[in-house]
Amino acid sequence: MKVLISGASGLIGTELNLQLKAQGHQVVRLVRRPARSAEELSWSPGLAPLDPAALSDIDAIINLAGATTGKIPWTKKYEKELISSRLDSTKTLVDAINACLNPPQVLISGSASGIYGDQGDAWLDESSPKGEGFLADLAYQWEEEAKLARTRVVLVRTTMVMSKKLGALGKLLPLIKLGIGGALGSGKQWWAWISLEDEARAIIHLIENETASGAYNLTAPEPATCEQIIKELGRQLHRPTILKVPAFAMRLLIGKAADELLLCSQKMKSHRLEKTGFVFKHPTLTESVGYVLN
Repeated sequence: MKVLISGASGLIGTELNLQLKAQGHQVVRLVRRPARSAEELSWSPGLAPLDPAALSDIDAIINLAGATTGKIPWTKKYEKELISSRLDSTKTLVDAINACLNPPQVLISGSASGIYGDQGDAWLDESSPKGEGFLADLAYQWEEEAKLARTRVVLVRTTMVMSKKLGALGKLLPLIKLGIGGALGSGKQWWAWISLEDEARAIIHLIENETASGAYNLTAPEPATCEQIIKELGRQLHRPTILKVPAFAMRLLIGKAADELLLCSQKMKSHRLEKTGFVFKHPTLTESVGYVLN
């Protein structure tokens, strides 16, 4: 299988590249500079169209391009970049797919748990309504653009990705290792999470499952609150986690990103993904934290 990836240099894209190659697949990375090998394809989303002929021998596209939401605070200028980096790249790919005589069999397009907004203790599946807020609007627009592709479209609603080096835990782990970490806000908000290895495995599984289409929550089956996740990290690191960070202090430091990224509550279900036959390698919080720390 020949797979084209946008956002290939990111956390998830890098893991996908490793797993796909380990399984014997060919990977082509979209790059915003002149291509240096047959494993690269140059593009300029938002500035120039992508040649449809370049997709004629591609079996699947994984679209993960987008500026990180982790760069905070969000200025008005950066909010525009968050939007354009996702919509421009997706539109460029969709236009090329729709103009291709032999289009790829599937487009896996990025989305995010942010589409649900803050939903408290309610269980969230793919039929749950769109929430409110900047991230909810952004994810909705991102998905709507991808749906215009005339091929099988899978929308992967990514949650907090737990990895050994980077990702959402990158700024929390050093504090916990020093014994000065703790819950954020009340700590009672639900944080949907998934290990990096399972994130990439799920995406490859959805490529290979020809009946899979529409939105899928990429989240582990065991729900956990912010407090439970941080306590488990502390337990396995043998460090205390008693220094809570008040919500008002977070809002003062990073603005509305505090509410939309860290204080919002999203108790997500993975049932639709599991019904396709996907089996998690790290289904529990204990296993996932062990994966991160070992």
